[in-house]
Amino acid sequence: MVANVKDKAVIVGVGNTRFSKESGVSELNLAVQAVKAACDDAGLHPSAIDGFATFTMDANDEIEVARTLGVGDITFWGRSHYGGGAATGSLHQAVMAVATGMAECVAVFRALNGRSGHRFSAGVSEGVMTADIIHWGWYMPYGLLTPASWVAMFTQRWMELTSVTKDAFFEVAHATREYAVNNPNAFFYQRPFDRAEYDAARMICDPLQLFDCCQESDGASCVIVTTPERARDLKQPGVSVRGVAQAAAADQEQMTSFYREEFAAIPEMEIAARNCYEMADLTPDDIDAAVIYDAFSPIVLWQLEAWNFCGFGESGDFVLDGALRPDGRLPTNTHGGQLSEAYIHGVNGIVEATRLVRGSSLNQPAKDVNHALVTSGVGIPTGGALLGKLD
Repeated sequence: MVANVKDKAVIVGVGNTRFSKESGVSELNLAVQAVKAACDDAGLHPSAIDGFATFTMDANDEIEVARTLGVGDITFWGRSHYGGGAATGSLHQAVMAVATGMAECVAVFRALNGRSGHRFSAGVSEGVMTADIIHWGWYMPYGLLTPASWVAMFTQRWMELTSVTKDAFFEVAHATREYAVNNPNAFFYQRPFDRAEYDAARMICDPLQLFDCCQESDGASCVIVTTPERARDLKQPGVSVRGVAQAAAADQEQMTSFYREEFAAIPEMEIAARNCYEMADLTPDDIDAAVIYDAFSPIVLWQLEAWNFCGFGESGDFVLDGALRPDGRLPTNTHGGQLSEAYIHGVNGIVEATRLVRGSSLNQPAKDVNHALVTSGVGIPTGGALLGKLD
């Protein structure tokens, strides 16, 4: 039985900065912009914030963000590890703080100059010694230096087991880009591509080509979490957190769990899915739209299977039937995702999932979105959340 925080915390404000390849400002400036935008969206003054949740990778001290914004006393701060896995991980921290009364109003943020500053595609062969560097050291001599190379190895094995082809990868990338084309906040606004361009794009690490890989972005995103009671008095319709979970499966390594008996699997995401569904008392049939972590196109397919929208090896047919598109079974990454809106380590995905439930996405599906799924990074300790309308 999982601990249940269903409907005990509500997202009331969301905010993004401009997304670019050269922000021209500090990561502190970006963080402050995003938190202030989320406060304005909620109709709150920053002084209402009494807690923060972010990534261990984030360069901004909560204290400096608070001082710059004019936040007063703080009673909670928490940080989550593991890059993209920390998106709903940070939301998990905020929900626990609000549900237990440790804080009343928590800002979840991520700010990074991921193109003009530290570029995650540069690999892991530099930097300070960490426990992760020790196990990566076994792979680096063989060219496994970057997340793209690690995911490519998983993907090759998964394709061999399932017979899923690159037709499905193209459908994920193309459907996502078509949403971004309609989103003025997306880096690829009004910049579509077709199959010929996809096939002609340079190879990054076989089978991943350019359009299968997320962007490197400068920017920041934030969501504000508070109590249901306070949410009802604020500017926007509240979006309740029905379920939220983190998970790390047995014999996990950070994105390189190559020593498992079968590494073409993401059991940690299956654990998170099972716990979220149980907490929320929902099933896949109840989910109307999704924001699925898309650092690379194939990992969207793996997650569709982990969250039981289809069986193992069936995700290729699922997406090729148009499931991810506006009129499909599960409109997905309607903001353009990290492939085509921006790579803000998934927190911009929580912003979009909130908008989907509010009914305010720029690519809002025609059907009612009563519940939306949002997930975090794949191949690492990970998680997800199920969001619904505040009763």
